[in-house]
Amino acid sequence: MADQANLKIPLGISAGIHIGAIIILALGISFEDKPKPVPSAPSAPAIKAVVVDQQQIAQHVEKLKKQKQDAENKEKARQAELEKQANQARKAREQEQQRLKNLEIERKQKELETQKANEAAKAAKIKQQQEKELADKAEAARKQKEQEKLLAEQAAAKAAEKRKLEEAAAKKAEEERKQKAEAERKRKAEAEAKARQEQEMADALAAEQAALSQTRNRQVMSEVDRFTAMIRATIQRNLVVDESMRGKSCRVFIRLAQDGFVTSSQTLDGDQVVCRAAKAAINKAGRLPVSTEADVYNKLKEINLTVSPEFN
Repeated sequence: MADQANLKIPLGISAGIHIGAIIILALGISFEDKPKPVPSAPSAPAIKAVVVDQQQIAQHVEKLKKQKQDAENKEKARQAELEKQANQARKAREQEQQRLKNLEIERKQKELETQKANEAAKAAKIKQQQEKELADKAEAARKQKEQEKLLAEQAAAKAAEKRKLEEAAAKKAEEERKQKAEAERKRKAEAEAKARQEQEMADALAAEQAALSQTRNRQVMSEVDRFTAMIRATIQRNLVVDESMRGKSCRVFIRLAQDGFVTSSQTLDGDQVVCRAAKAAINKAGRLPVSTEADVYNKLKEINLTVSPEFN
């Protein structure tokens, strides 16, 4: 039992040393004082030394732990600072990005506003131009209306003057018409009176002429009958007859000149023998009795006669 207890102490010291070495190596910390070698032969003085060294090691380990904790705390503080700085940098970067984004938005907004302003200016210019054109058109229309009004007034004045002249002319024409109508009425009255007188005279003359004409007609017809009988007698004198002609006749047409010369003759109908004899008698006579009076001659120049042979 005593041997086992003696073995546990060196083993514990060795294990502690190894653990401390491992911790030191893990922490990467070097110590200037190196531990003294442990005597290999166990003895009472060695055990004491090991206990002392173990206390020193424990102290040293605590120191190392404290240094490690301090280092960890510093590292945590440094990491916290770095994280803080990173957060600040991230925030700054985000703020810068937001600022740039805001600037881009403002730039786009300004561009949009500038575009809108340009478009508004362009639209205002177009509107101004349109308003100017409308104003010019309105002014031109106003001037046109004024010109038309002036021309209308001038035309109305001319029309009024023309109407006055026309009314005066119409009045004068009416007076002249009345005068002409009165003169025409008087002329017609005079003409009607004259016409009545002339008609009365004409009627009287016509009545007289009718009476004379009837008397003359009777005289003409008497002369026509007389000369017709003379012409028939002349034809009878030149007519060669025989018994075959007895009771027979021929109707002939004779055209005479003013001196009684037979210009043409034509048998119309009747006995052929009588007709030949009548035509021969007419040609033989050559000239037949006619009146020198024109009205009697006009009734004798073309005559139709019936020739009937006469026997003694």
